[in-house]
Amino acid sequence: MPDIDIRIIPSEGAPTQEMMGSPGEEQKPTQATVHLKMRKTLDGSFVISDHPEIDVVIMPHMLKIVSFPKEEMGDHIYATQSRLFEFLSKKGVITFDSVQGGNLYGTLEANIQPPENMEVDPIEVAIYVVAKFIEEEKPFYDREAKYEDDLEKWMLEPDDEESTDLDWAEKTHQPRKGVQNRWPGSTAAYGLTGMYRA
Repeated sequence: MPDIDIRIIPSEGAPTQEMMGSPGEEQKPTQATVHLKMRKTLDGSFVISDHPEIDVVIMPHMLKIVSFPKEEMGDHIYATQSRLFEFLSKKGVITFDSVQGGNLYGTLEANIQPPENMEVDPIEVAIYVVAKFIEEEKPFYDREAKYEDDLEKWMLEPDDEESTDLDWAEKTHQPRKGVQNRWPGSTAAYGLTGMYRA
């Protein structure tokens, strides 16, 4: 059965590490390739950090997937985690009734289903499906980021039609307008015409 090709592109100065296969082992044809910001921990877990709101950790030794909030906590983070595990469940990667809160506050976790066919690597499948989930979510977060950038630009760098030139304002504004303070010391504007005359 063909494998999903998983390779880590190292940061500067780090040696190249092939994660799939060992030297001398016959390489199977690649079935799919995904590009993710992913790192491998000391215990062999894979941390995927491409999503803007959550990090996804795949633990091969426990056959478990855990999602962690990046910074903020709130209902929108829980909704994102819920969408992730619903997506994984629909693709047949996790056991849906195993989704539960994790040991840490704000985390959700689920068990990866053991494969019926022993030639199928469940970790490769889990990484591939998480990559597809992130790919589906990306357009929404791209639109949100563009909206925030456009709003900031609109406020800080407005067009000529939506802004007032400072020189024009100085020429048209006067120190006194209307009936306010027609003469120094007047209280007529405040309804106190019979009191406190200067």
